[in-house]
Amino acid sequence: MKNYEMLLIEVKDAIAFVTINNPKQLNALNVAVLNDLQGAFTELKDDPAVQAVILTGSGDKAFVAGADISSMVKMTVDEIRAYAYKAHDVFMLIDDFPKPVIGAINGFALGGGNELAMSCDIRLASEKAKFGQPELNLGIIPFFGGTQRLPKLVGKGMANYLILSTEMIGAQEALRIGLCERVYPADQLLAEAEKLARTILSKGPIAVKAALNAISTGLNTDLKSGVVIEVESAVLTYQSADKKEGMTAFLEKRPAKFTGK
Repeated sequence: MKNYEMLLIEVKDAIAFVTINNPKQLNALNVAVLNDLQGAFTELKDDPAVQAVILTGSGDKAFVAGADISSMVKMTVDEIRAYAYKAHDVFMLIDDFPKPVIGAINGFALGGGNELAMSCDIRLASEKAKFGQPELNLGIIPFFGGTQRLPKLVGKGMANYLILSTEMIGAQEALRIGLCERVYPADQLLAEAEKLARTILSKGPIAVKAALNAISTGLNTDLKSGVVIEVESAVLTYQSADKKEGMTAFLEKRPAKFTGK
């Protein structure tokens, strides 16, 4: 992979560890960070050596503390619109990524940071993590997807509460309301994220991709249409060599050896 100014990337046994590395600004999402994320995830999407991604932030304070307010305050209306759509392009790339993306939320995930976390397939949080949408304190609203993804994850009422109150919540409350899936001690977070990634990689890769697509697509349609998407996705997996291996291994009471074919 190419080198990125604002990211640290390590690929280890089919897992790409992507670390946002802008510590002086608590990993704030300036345009340079967004450009690097877009470039990296575009590369990783087509890299056969990578089958899962773990996304985190550098340091022990922040996953991503938010958007880059110091730059935003100087932006014109046209520039802020372009900035917003750039972030949406990046977050949709992650949201639609055909391989599992695990967010390892190691600290503050505020504003754009919470919105980036919500674009991941699964969020694991450090006990030190803090989540929130503080935009109304600045006289603006969330505009990197917070008003859209947050209600889908935690429900309309809780999304209204978090956005309108701007309350910052801890990891255990985020777990309770469904904003993250698991909470771990800070020094165990990356190891647990890798453990989860390796558990997923032990499954049939065709089925993993099909499940991610069916879940993501189904969320954006009605139930009747979603059922069709589910069935047709299942039929595709049923035609794979992985399906034959998985069922044969089950009947033979042995671990399956999937090939992705």
